[in-house]
Amino acid sequence: MHVNGKVALVTGAAQGIGRAFAEALLLKGAKVALVDWNLETGVQCKAALDEQFEPQKTLFIQCDVADQQQLRGLMPVAQQPVYCASKHGIVGFTRSAALAANLMNSGVRLNAICPGFVNTAILESIEKEENMGQYIEYKDHIKDMIKYYGILDPPLIASGLITLIEDDALNGAIMKITTSKGIHFQDYDTTPFQAKTQ
Repeated sequence: MHVNGKVALVTGAAQGIGRAFAEALLLKGAKVALVDWNLETGVQCKAALDEQFEPQKTLFIQCDVADQQQLRGLMPVAQQPVYCASKHGIVGFTRSAALAANLMNSGVRLNAICPGFVNTAILESIEKEENMGQYIEYKDHIKDMIKYYGILDPPLIASGLITLIEDDALNGAIMKITTSKGIHFQDYDTTPFQAKTQ
């Protein structure tokens, strides 16, 4: 699918990965609805993008659509078991929903991006007890993990998004982005039932 002329809605768009997504989509000729809970940051983001792109290319909508998202690669993290379970669940949900979309011939594609640690304000949250709760005492361990795995920049994640949008063959794809391998895909075995129906 070509991005040019399309309308995209980007959640968490005022900063970090969301803002990088918005900028990448705008550069490809899309119009973008910037959705974020932070009114001040959202207004500032819209103003900055208006200077770079035409003002009618963006719309800011204040809306809290989710809890904090602390982006990590797909691995267990002792300090965040519920968070990790939800991210692993998203992979299964994405792959299952993509299969359902194929069976219904809906024309809808579903893919997921699983980046490693990303250079956003959320990384600073490990210093705050209100964000880490009982796991605050393990913040140094998380810092060691960040140092070991490295930190990605949001524009690389946005590049992955554009790939997923523009490649019509991708449905149910799980894109991983890491400092060691860059953009790559998780391979999964095809189940016997899938192999017979394709």
